[in-house]
Amino acid sequence: MFKKQFSYNSCRLVLSLCLGTSLVLSSCNSRNTTTTNTQTDKDTLKLLYWQAPTILNPHLSTGLKDTEASRITLEPLASYDKNGELIPFLAAEIPTFENGSIAEDGKSVSWKLKQDIKWSDGTPFTADDVVFTYEFLSNPKVGATSSGDYEIIETVEAIDDHTVKITFKIVNPAWNRFFIGSSGLILPRHIYEKYNGENARQAPANLRPIGTGPYKVVEFKPGDVVIYEPNSYFRNAEELGFKRIELKGGGDATSAARAVLQTGDADYAFNLQVEAPILQQLETGGKGKIVSILGTLSERILLNFSDPNKATADGERSNINNPHPFLSDKTVREAFNLAIDRDTISEQLYGITGQPANNILLLPEEYNSPNTSYEFNLEKAQQLLDKAGWKDSNNNGTRDKNGIEMKVVFQTSVNPLRQKTQEIVKQGLQTIGIGVELKSIDASIFFSGDPSNNDTVEHFYADLEMFTTGNYSPDPTNYMEGYKCDEIPQKANNWVGNNYSRYCNPEYDQLWEAVTTELDPKKRQELFIKMNDIVVNDIVIIPLVHRADVTAISNRLQGFELTPWDRNTWNIKDWNFK
Repeated sequence: MFKKQFSYNSCRLVLSLCLGTSLVLSSCNSRNTTTTNTQTDKDTLKLLYWQAPTILNPHLSTGLKDTEASRITLEPLASYDKNGELIPFLAAEIPTFENGSIAEDGKSVSWKLKQDIKWSDGTPFTADDVVFTYEFLSNPKVGATSSGDYEIIETVEAIDDHTVKITFKIVNPAWNRFFIGSSGLILPRHIYEKYNGENARQAPANLRPIGTGPYKVVEFKPGDVVIYEPNSYFRNAEELGFKRIELKGGGDATSAARAVLQTGDADYAFNLQVEAPILQQLETGGKGKIVSILGTLSERILLNFSDPNKATADGERSNINNPHPFLSDKTVREAFNLAIDRDTISEQLYGITGQPANNILLLPEEYNSPNTSYEFNLEKAQQLLDKAGWKDSNNNGTRDKNGIEMKVVFQTSVNPLRQKTQEIVKQGLQTIGIGVELKSIDASIFFSGDPSNNDTVEHFYADLEMFTTGNYSPDPTNYMEGYKCDEIPQKANNWVGNNYSRYCNPEYDQLWEAVTTELDPKKRQELFIKMNDIVVNDIVIIPLVHRADVTAISNRLQGFELTPWDRNTWNIKDWNFK
């Protein structure tokens, strides 16, 4: 699947990694993120998150750790399991053409809701809560991070207390995009109605959510700990496996893995971005096991098409009206792409937990484009930069042109795996004459979506930034929308949008618009592949690694099941101890 082309005249980068006992022991001395041993508490589930949640309203955050923590209390209408089958949560049944819930003209879908569902404060859940969730997400004053997903909707109506009808503005083949999985969690009207506007982030429920899910929050210290207890109003409350859940943040991924795999101090560790050899050695501790799934996630580098060093009159950097002095040139971007050694990154850092990536759209398999390739070729990269007129005219070791030095700031979140990836990328770029400054930002800030913080992925006040994401639905319409012109986050829209690169291509927008109304599956496949090819071949994003979602669970935990289409806590109602 992965086409590799190498120049034998180029110098292959090699990262020397010390993976011996001393490294594992040093990681073991990291701050212990738990306070008691789980093996002495048969009723408490202990979850470790080295990226601690900061808000428990997933519609106001871009961070996976926030959504994962929220998913314990909030539910969607339905979600996809690992086999791509829709499983009802708040829905009584899945819409089909046969049961008459999906309109033949492709312009509406109706959902039957379960009856006798209650929020964790005892208030009945009704169709009106689904209607309100749409009103909240679509209100521009709220600035919901998931708002773009719902723009195709004309109306959401409560036909009765337990029936919701969604009508689309145009023909829509992807009726299953809405209120599904982690991006479709339903909010209670009676709790959020007073905060449906610019004050949305001041809602107390952002920190103490009221949900229909199996557990409720009884304590939350943002960036530190969340304590859950059973939701007594949950429909299957008597079947829940735990009397208490402690979600603890802080530390690092290696110490979190150690706490599950070696010491037994925790039952679950989230998002283990740790070198594969270290994970394998930790697993020999015998207290737990690694569980992973190669889903939709890819680690990628985003290139900034705007100038992060030039400010507008009111101080905004990375503004769309100020193009980047050299990354706006595709020839330069091609050189950057050629200077990145994906194979070393994949083989030495990820091992069995990842493989080199060509595409940003990886699953479902029919959307994984065969038209892309990657190549590591430093010689060709240097030739391209020479051709573009970037040469070291002042002999300071860095290329320059018209008085501008080719120097970049490369930012990502704090994580040993990412910092080592940065070093490999830096070595390649420096070899071809590019100055590189590495910047690491705490994950709780980087992924916070905080419009007042300049260090978020949305602001992108750097030249390159790196993180992992993917589509969380078998229908990738929402995911691919993130590269449209109107998805660019700026100060004018309160930094809302997923097009962090500030890339704008009318052809791409037209393809996306076409896929939203195309009913023919084959033609939709072609459109999605074309969108992927534009983003990859125009080098808007440099895919690095098709990354497995890697977690660790204790030997006593059962019922845990990963799916590429939802967060790992999606079926926590089924978890229990042996």
